[in-house]
Amino acid sequence: MSAQQPYDEVAELYADKFSGSLSSYPLERGLLASFAELAKAVGGPVGGPVGSPVADLGCGPGYVTAHLSSLGLDAFGVDVSSGMIEQARARHPELRFELGSMAALDIADGSLSGLVSRYSIIHTVPEDVPAILAEFRRVLAPGGHALISFPGTDGATPPTVPYDHTVHTAYRWWPDRFSALLHEAGLEEVGRLIERAAPNAPRPFPMVNLVARREA
Repeated sequence: MSAQQPYDEVAELYADKFSGSLSSYPLERGLLASFAELAKAVGGPVGGPVGSPVADLGCGPGYVTAHLSSLGLDAFGVDVSSGMIEQARARHPELRFELGSMAALDIADGSLSGLVSRYSIIHTVPEDVPAILAEFRRVLAPGGHALISFPGTDGATPPTVPYDHTVHTAYRWWPDRFSALLHEAGLEEVGRLIERAAPNAPRPFPMVNLVARREA
């Protein structure tokens, strides 16, 4: 079963619980601000404008999309869950949200200056991740950046670990293994931020944020 139906069923509850959650993560807000600067410096296709659109992939109820917009980006959201898209459109009617899958994006080649996948790739079974990363590269303009966040493992062996996410099965990744997959897809890691879990955190995992660039 895909994550679509489970998220449809909890969309309103999820939106109520997490829509203000960025206020609790100053490091992530700082990283999103840095990402916004990188995205603004990139043009789109040949002859395209500086600061082409930025996609929030797996946008959920749209709060990260809205934050990206507040940073001056032409941001829009994509999610596989119709329930989440409904919540996003209701809560942020000024922004664009589309139903779609990260595995087959309805986005033109090389048209994005950046994309964000904040804990949205975690439900993808490991063997399907390379195809999604190739799709990320396809839609990024040369020089465009991807910001990908996921829970990390505690060591290199095994490189991926499934865990109970409550909503749907999810996977933790060893950061170096994920970075190698980015390289194989034509995206080069240019930075990472790893947030260690607080002692009383509900899930004692490190949270990994990788920034990768499609080379010009």
